[in-house]
Amino acid sequence: MLWLKIHSQPYTDILNGENIMKKLLVLIYGITNYTLGSVTLVYLIAFLFNLYVPKSIDSGDPGNTLLAVTVNLGLITLFGLQHSIMARPAFKKYLSKLIPSAAERSTYMLATAIVTFTLCLCWQPLPGAIWQAENSVLYNALLITGLSGWAIVFYATFLINHFDLFGLRQVWLFYTGKEYTHLEFKLNALYKYVRHPIMTGAFIGIWFTPVMTVGHLLFATAMSLYILIGVYHEEKDLVSTFGNSYKKYIKTTAKFFPVAQKKTANSRSISTSV
Repeated sequence: MLWLKIHSQPYTDILNGENIMKKLLVLIYGITNYTLGSVTLVYLIAFLFNLYVPKSIDSGDPGNTLLAVTVNLGLITLFGLQHSIMARPAFKKYLSKLIPSAAERSTYMLATAIVTFTLCLCWQPLPGAIWQAENSVLYNALLITGLSGWAIVFYATFLINHFDLFGLRQVWLFYTGKEYTHLEFKLNALYKYVRHPIMTGAFIGIWFTPVMTVGHLLFATAMSLYILIGVYHEEKDLVSTFGNSYKKYIKTTAKFFPVAQKKTANSRSISTSV
């Protein structure tokens, strides 16, 4: 038995070394994709407001209008398909067979970054102003309101755990050898008043702009339609998962913008994975 223990020790050391390396690689993978996702979000915001980026929503020489509309709708469709397919439980389960489950959300972030950058870089300008704020006060008011929408998006991610949503929590728990546990989604702050504050912020961010061109209008309209469709299917999944508790939440809380409710959700919580 002593001989067996002595001779098996090197193999144990090798396995432990491989396990540590695997955890480290997954952690680096998660940090890298978190960074890419964060940079992509910042770039998208600058892209929409024509701020300090080489390629924005209205930059470039306009070409054939029909071709531009076709390309742009194709890019938004690609964006929607990537988000929708990778958010499906069946796809997550399949992906977790190919890579460590802790890296699944980080892979989603990587794919989102690639698709979003592709959308921004390949977007075709469609000139022609629907509105354009000439007055500096109105211009700044629309710009600040639009940017505030994206601030709401960022803030709302922390209400449900920003680092879990962006995949960092999963890879850190994997690295430290701790089991992943689903978070308790507490209906606090913005979630008391709207069920999807991230989408509320997105609506504000894409519609409030000092200059609304035809291209920006196409983006805002198509993206709004995608959000509505996506949230519809997401809520069907949430009702299926949480049953009556989420049905009550729907009845007492507005979807995107707060309205008067007979009851509030001050002290409720729903255990969920986000």
